[in-house]
Amino acid sequence: MKVAVFGTKSYDRQFLEAAAKGTEIQWHFFEPRLTETTVPLAHPFPAICCFVNDMLGGEVLSRLAEGKTRMIAMRCAGYNNVDLAEAKQLGIQVARVPAYSPYAVAEHAVGLILTLNRKYHKAYNRVREGNFSIEGLLGFDLHGKTVGVIGTGKIGQLFAQIMHGFGCHLLAYDVQPAEACTKLGAKYVSLDELFAQSDIISLHCPLLPATKHLIDDDAIAKMKPGVMVINTSRGALINTKAAIEGLKSGRIGYLGIDVYEEEADLFFENKSETVIQDDVFARLMTFPNVLVTGHQAFFTENALEAIAEVTVENLQEFAAGKPLTREVKVD
Repeated sequence: MKVAVFGTKSYDRQFLEAAAKGTEIQWHFFEPRLTETTVPLAHPFPAICCFVNDMLGGEVLSRLAEGKTRMIAMRCAGYNNVDLAEAKQLGIQVARVPAYSPYAVAEHAVGLILTLNRKYHKAYNRVREGNFSIEGLLGFDLHGKTVGVIGTGKIGQLFAQIMHGFGCHLLAYDVQPAEACTKLGAKYVSLDELFAQSDIISLHCPLLPATKHLIDDDAIAKMKPGVMVINTSRGALINTKAAIEGLKSGRIGYLGIDVYEEEADLFFENKSETVIQDDVFARLMTFPNVLVTGHQAFFTENALEAIAEVTVENLQEFAAGKPLTREVKVD
Protein backbone atom coordinates (compact mmCIF):
# COMPACT_ATOMS: atom_id res chain seq x y z
CA MET A 1 0.00 0.00 0.00
CA LYS A 2 1.29 3.43 -0.96
CA VAL A 3 1.15 6.08 1.78
CA ALA A 4 1.86 9.81 1.44
CA VAL A 5 3.66 11.30 4.43
CA PHE A 6 3.30 15.04 4.88
CA GLY A 7 5.55 17.41 6.80
CA THR A 8 8.42 14.96 6.54
CA LYS A 9 11.70 15.55 8.34
CA SER A 10 14.77 13.33 8.25
CA TYR A 11 13.84 11.71 11.55
CA ASP A 12 10.34 10.86 10.30
CA ARG A 13 11.82 9.06 7.31
CA GLN A 14 14.36 7.22 9.49
CA PHE A 15 11.90 5.81 12.00
CA LEU A 16 8.99 5.17 9.62
CA GLU A 17 11.20 3.28 7.17
CA ALA A 18 12.59 1.14 9.98
CA ALA A 19 9.12 0.36 11.35
CA ALA A 20 7.72 -0.59 7.93
CA LYS A 21 10.59 -2.89 6.99
CA GLY A 22 9.18 -6.23 5.89
CA THR A 23 5.67 -4.86 5.34
CA GLU A 24 3.94 -3.90 2.10
CA ILE A 25 3.80 -0.22 3.03
CA GLN A 26 5.49 2.03 0.48
CA TRP A 27 6.22 5.47 1.89
CA HIS A 28 6.16 8.57 -0.30
CA PHE A 29 7.65 11.43 1.70
CA PHE A 30 6.69 15.05 1.13
CA GLU A 31 8.45 17.87 2.97
CA PRO A 32 5.56 20.38 2.90
CA ARG A 33 2.81 20.07 5.47
CA LEU A 34 -0.69 19.30 4.26
CA THR A 35 -2.65 22.43 3.31
CA GLU A 36 -5.22 23.44 0.73
CA THR A 37 -2.28 24.20 -1.57
CA THR A 38 -0.47 20.87 -1.13
CA VAL A 39 -3.49 18.55 -0.95
CA PRO A 40 -3.20 17.56 -4.67
CA LEU A 41 -0.05 15.64 -3.69
CA ALA A 42 -2.29 13.20 -1.80
CA HIS A 43 -4.58 12.34 -4.70
CA PRO A 44 -2.92 9.09 -5.83
CA PHE A 45 -2.81 7.68 -2.31
CA PRO A 46 -5.49 5.68 -0.45
CA ALA A 47 -3.87 6.60 2.89
CA ILE A 48 -1.88 9.55 4.13
CA CYS A 49 0.20 10.15 7.25
CA CYS A 50 -0.07 13.51 9.01
CA PHE A 51 1.21 15.41 12.05
CA VAL A 52 0.02 18.08 14.47
CA ASN A 53 0.37 21.09 12.17
CA ASP A 54 -1.16 19.60 9.02
CA MET A 55 -4.43 21.26 8.03
CA LEU A 56 -7.29 18.78 7.99
CA GLY A 57 -10.32 21.02 7.88
CA GLY A 58 -13.41 20.59 5.73
CA GLU A 59 -12.00 21.87 2.44
CA VAL A 60 -8.86 19.73 2.63
CA LEU A 61 -10.84 16.63 3.65
CA SER A 62 -13.28 17.16 0.80
CA ARG A 63 -10.44 17.29 -1.69
CA LEU A 64 -8.82 14.24 -0.11
CA ALA A 65 -12.08 12.34 -0.60
CA GLU A 66 -12.24 13.45 -4.23
CA GLY A 67 -8.76 11.96 -4.66
CA LYS A 68 -9.90 8.63 -3.19
CA THR A 69 -8.01 8.94 0.11
CA ARG A 70 -9.85 6.86 2.69
CA MET A 71 -7.54 6.83 5.69
CA ILE A 72 -5.56 9.41 7.66
CA ALA A 73 -2.87 8.03 9.98
CA MET A 74 -1.96 10.70 12.51
CA ARG A 75 1.56 10.13 13.80
CA CYS A 76 0.72 11.88 17.05
CA ALA A 77 -1.78 11.73 19.88
CA GLY A 78 -3.58 14.99 19.14
CA TYR A 79 -6.27 15.34 16.50
CA ASN A 80 -7.76 18.76 17.19
CA ASN A 81 -6.61 19.83 13.70
CA VAL A 82 -8.95 17.24 12.11
CA ASP A 83 -12.60 17.96 11.34
CA LEU A 84 -13.80 14.55 12.50
CA ALA A 85 -17.45 15.17 11.68
CA GLU A 86 -16.56 16.03 8.08
CA ALA A 87 -14.20 13.05 7.84
CA LYS A 88 -17.00 10.73 8.94
CA GLN A 89 -19.39 12.29 6.45
CA LEU A 90 -16.84 11.72 3.65
CA GLY A 91 -16.05 8.16 4.68
CA ILE A 92 -12.47 8.89 5.70
CA GLN A 93 -11.18 6.96 8.71
CA VAL A 94 -8.80 8.64 11.14
CA ALA A 95 -6.41 6.79 13.43
CA ARG A 96 -3.87 8.17 15.88
CA VAL A 97 -1.08 7.18 18.26
CA PRO A 98 -2.78 7.65 21.64
CA ALA A 99 0.38 7.01 23.66
CA TYR A 100 4.04 6.74 22.75
CA SER A 101 6.41 7.88 25.50
CA PRO A 102 4.62 9.84 28.19
CA TYR A 103 7.95 9.93 30.02
CA ALA A 104 9.40 12.11 27.25
CA VAL A 105 6.78 14.85 27.68
CA ALA A 106 6.68 14.70 31.48
CA GLU A 107 10.47 14.92 31.69
CA HIS A 108 10.55 17.84 29.26
CA ALA A 109 8.07 19.75 31.41
CA VAL A 110 10.37 19.26 34.40
CA GLY A 111 13.30 20.40 32.26
CA LEU A 112 11.49 23.65 31.50
CA ILE A 113 10.85 24.17 35.22
CA LEU A 114 14.48 23.58 36.18
CA THR A 115 15.81 25.77 33.38
CA LEU A 116 13.48 28.68 34.13
CA ASN A 117 14.17 28.43 37.85
CA ARG A 118 17.96 27.96 37.85
CA LYS A 119 18.52 29.76 34.52
CA TYR A 120 20.76 27.07 33.04
CA HIS A 121 20.44 28.54 29.55
CA LYS A 122 21.73 31.92 30.70
CA ALA A 123 24.51 30.39 32.80
CA TYR A 124 25.65 28.28 29.83
CA ASN A 125 25.92 31.31 27.56
CA ARG A 126 27.74 33.36 30.20
CA VAL A 127 30.38 30.72 30.87
CA ARG A 128 30.95 30.20 27.15
CA GLU A 129 31.84 33.91 26.99
CA GLY A 130 34.13 33.72 30.02
CA ASN A 131 31.61 35.41 32.32
CA PHE A 132 31.47 33.52 35.62
CA SER A 133 29.30 35.99 37.51
CA ILE A 134 26.21 34.47 39.13
CA GLU A 135 24.39 37.79 39.50
CA GLY A 136 20.86 37.43 38.15
CA LEU A 137 20.87 33.63 38.31
CA LEU A 138 19.10 33.33 41.66
CA GLY A 139 16.59 30.50 41.84
CA PHE A 140 14.49 28.78 44.49
CA ASP A 141 14.24 25.32 46.06
CA LEU A 142 11.58 23.17 44.43
CA HIS A 143 11.32 21.25 47.70
CA GLY A 144 8.24 22.38 49.57
CA LYS A 145 6.70 24.27 46.65
CA THR A 146 3.09 23.66 45.64
CA VAL A 147 2.70 22.31 42.12
CA GLY A 148 -0.66 22.33 40.36
CA VAL A 149 -1.17 19.62 37.74
CA ILE A 150 -4.02 20.27 35.32
CA GLY A 151 -4.83 17.00 33.58
CA THR A 152 -3.79 13.77 35.27
CA GLY A 153 -3.71 11.28 32.45
CA LYS A 154 -0.56 9.23 31.96
CA ILE A 155 1.69 12.23 31.30
CA GLY A 156 0.23 14.22 34.17
CA GLN A 157 0.67 11.26 36.50
CA LEU A 158 4.32 10.83 35.55
CA PHE A 159 4.94 14.55 35.92
CA ALA A 160 3.35 14.42 39.39
CA GLN A 161 5.59 11.50 40.33
CA ILE A 162 8.71 13.44 39.38
CA MET A 163 7.62 16.56 41.27
CA HIS A 164 6.71 14.41 44.27
CA GLY A 165 10.30 13.18 44.16
CA PHE A 166 11.47 16.77 44.51
CA GLY A 167 9.43 17.03 47.69
CA CYS A 168 6.68 19.24 46.25
CA HIS A 169 3.12 19.49 47.50
CA LEU A 170 0.73 18.39 44.75
CA LEU A 171 -2.63 19.82 43.75
CA ALA A 172 -4.50 18.31 40.84
CA TYR A 173 -7.48 19.00 38.62
CA ASP A 174 -9.16 16.56 36.26
CA VAL A 175 -12.70 15.42 35.50
CA GLN A 176 -11.51 11.90 36.32
CA PRO A 177 -9.18 11.77 39.35
CA ALA A 178 -6.31 9.29 39.03
CA GLU A 179 -5.52 6.87 41.82
CA ALA A 180 -1.83 7.12 40.94
CA CYS A 181 -1.91 10.80 41.91
CA THR A 182 -3.91 10.38 45.09
CA LYS A 183 -1.41 7.74 46.22
CA LEU A 184 1.28 10.41 45.92
CA GLY A 185 -0.72 12.62 48.26
CA ALA A 186 -2.06 14.87 45.52
CA LYS A 187 -5.18 16.73 46.50
CA TYR A 188 -7.85 17.17 43.83
CA VAL A 189 -9.27 20.69 44.00
CA SER A 190 -11.23 23.14 41.87
CA LEU A 191 -9.40 25.11 39.20
CA ASP A 192 -9.84 28.30 41.21
CA GLU A 193 -8.20 26.73 44.25
CA LEU A 194 -5.39 25.29 42.15
CA PHE A 195 -4.75 28.70 40.57
CA ALA A 196 -4.75 30.45 43.95
CA GLN A 197 -2.43 28.06 45.79
CA SER A 198 0.09 26.83 43.21
CA ASP A 199 3.62 28.15 42.87
CA ILE A 200 4.00 26.18 39.64
CA ILE A 201 1.17 25.20 37.27
CA SER A 202 1.73 22.59 34.56
CA LEU A 203 -0.78 21.81 31.82
CA HIS A 204 -1.27 18.20 30.71
CA CYS A 205 -4.82 18.20 29.32
CA PRO A 206 -6.19 17.82 25.78
CA LEU A 207 -7.45 20.72 23.71
CA LEU A 208 -11.24 20.64 23.74
CA PRO A 209 -13.83 23.41 23.44
CA ALA A 210 -14.00 23.43 27.25
CA THR A 211 -10.22 23.78 27.65
CA LYS A 212 -9.43 26.28 24.90
CA HIS A 213 -7.84 29.34 26.54
CA LEU A 214 -8.10 27.66 29.92
CA ILE A 215 -5.39 30.11 30.95
CA ASP A 216 -6.90 33.51 30.21
CA ASP A 217 -7.12 36.91 31.90
CA ASP A 218 -9.56 35.67 34.55
CA ALA A 219 -7.48 32.59 35.37
CA ILE A 220 -4.25 34.58 35.57
CA ALA A 221 -5.87 37.11 37.92
CA LYS A 222 -6.57 34.26 40.35
CA MET A 223 -2.97 33.02 40.40
CA LYS A 224 -0.24 33.74 42.93
CA PRO A 225 1.96 36.69 41.98
CA GLY A 226 5.10 35.34 40.35
CA VAL A 227 3.60 31.94 39.46
CA MET A 228 5.40 29.67 37.00
CA VAL A 229 3.22 28.37 34.15
CA ILE A 230 4.34 25.40 32.02
CA ASN A 231 2.62 24.08 28.89
CA THR A 232 3.80 20.95 27.06
CA SER A 233 0.31 19.93 25.96
CA ARG A 234 -1.56 22.06 23.41
CA GLY A 235 -0.80 25.65 22.50
CA ALA A 236 -4.35 26.98 22.60
CA LEU A 237 -4.75 26.03 26.25
CA ILE A 238 -3.12 29.41 26.87
CA ASN A 239 -4.42 32.72 25.56
CA THR A 240 -1.05 34.14 24.55
CA LYS A 241 -2.13 37.77 24.69
CA ALA A 242 -3.42 37.23 28.22
CA ALA A 243 -0.12 35.56 29.16
CA ILE A 244 1.79 38.57 27.84
CA GLU A 245 -0.29 40.89 30.02
CA GLY A 246 0.34 38.55 32.96
CA LEU A 247 4.08 38.71 32.32
CA LYS A 248 4.02 42.49 32.06
CA SER A 249 2.17 42.83 35.35
CA GLY A 250 4.40 40.29 37.12
CA ARG A 251 1.50 37.99 37.93
CA ILE A 252 3.25 35.38 35.80
CA GLY A 253 6.84 35.22 36.98
CA TYR A 254 7.96 32.47 34.62
CA LEU A 255 6.48 30.98 31.46
CA GLY A 256 7.75 27.81 29.82
CA ILE A 257 6.03 26.54 26.68
CA ASP A 258 6.77 23.80 24.19
CA VAL A 259 3.59 24.56 22.22
CA TYR A 260 2.04 27.76 20.90
CA GLU A 261 -1.47 28.39 19.65
CA GLU A 262 -0.28 29.76 16.29
CA GLU A 263 2.72 27.48 15.93
CA ALA A 264 1.79 25.97 12.56
CA ASP A 265 3.70 28.57 10.54
CA LEU A 266 6.68 28.58 12.91
CA PHE A 267 7.60 25.30 14.55
CA PHE A 268 9.54 22.49 12.87
CA GLU A 269 11.07 24.95 10.39
CA ASN A 270 14.32 26.94 10.37
CA LYS A 271 13.26 30.58 10.56
CA SER A 272 16.67 31.95 11.56
CA GLU A 273 17.14 33.84 8.29
CA THR A 274 13.60 35.24 8.07
CA VAL A 275 11.62 37.93 9.84
CA ILE A 276 9.00 36.47 12.17
CA GLN A 277 5.64 37.85 11.05
CA ASP A 278 3.74 36.83 14.19
CA ASP A 279 3.84 39.98 16.32
CA VAL A 280 2.35 38.26 19.37
CA PHE A 281 5.02 35.56 19.33
CA ALA A 282 7.74 38.15 18.72
CA ARG A 283 6.57 40.10 21.79
CA LEU A 284 6.52 36.93 23.86
CA MET A 285 10.14 36.25 22.96
CA THR A 286 11.27 39.62 24.37
CA PHE A 287 10.69 38.56 27.99
CA PRO A 288 13.74 37.32 29.91
CA ASN A 289 11.57 35.01 32.02
CA VAL A 290 10.03 33.16 29.06
CA LEU A 291 11.44 29.89 27.72
CA VAL A 292 10.12 28.49 24.44
CA THR A 293 11.03 25.17 22.86
CA GLY A 294 9.70 24.28 19.42
CA HIS A 295 7.35 21.37 20.13
CA GLN A 296 10.18 19.01 21.03
CA ALA A 297 8.82 17.49 24.24
CA PHE A 298 7.94 14.25 22.42
CA PHE A 299 11.29 14.12 20.64
CA THR A 300 13.13 11.09 22.01
CA GLU A 301 14.26 7.91 20.31
CA ASN A 302 11.82 5.90 22.42
CA ALA A 303 8.89 8.07 21.41
CA LEU A 304 9.72 8.14 17.70
CA GLU A 305 10.11 4.37 17.61
CA ALA A 306 6.74 3.91 19.30
CA ILE A 307 5.03 6.46 17.05
CA ALA A 308 6.36 4.79 13.90
CA GLU A 309 5.45 1.29 15.06
CA VAL A 310 1.88 2.20 16.00
CA THR A 311 1.43 4.22 12.80
CA VAL A 312 2.47 1.18 10.78
CA GLU A 313 0.05 -1.02 12.75
CA ASN A 314 -2.79 1.43 12.06
CA LEU A 315 -2.03 1.42 8.34
CA GLN A 316 -1.79 -2.37 8.21
CA GLU A 317 -5.21 -2.69 9.84
CA PHE A 318 -6.65 -0.34 7.21
CA ALA A 319 -4.98 -2.21 4.35
CA ALA A 320 -6.36 -5.52 5.66
CA GLY A 321 -9.88 -4.11 5.97
CA LYS A 322 -9.89 -4.65 9.74
CA PRO A 323 -11.52 -2.34 12.29
CA LEU A 324 -9.04 0.33 13.33
CA THR A 325 -8.03 -0.30 16.93
CA ARG A 326 -7.05 3.32 17.45
CA GLU A 327 -9.66 5.00 15.28
CA VAL A 328 -10.76 8.47 16.33
CA LYS A 329 -14.49 8.92 16.04
CA VAL A 330 -16.94 11.74 16.56
CA ASP A 331 -18.54 11.59 20.01
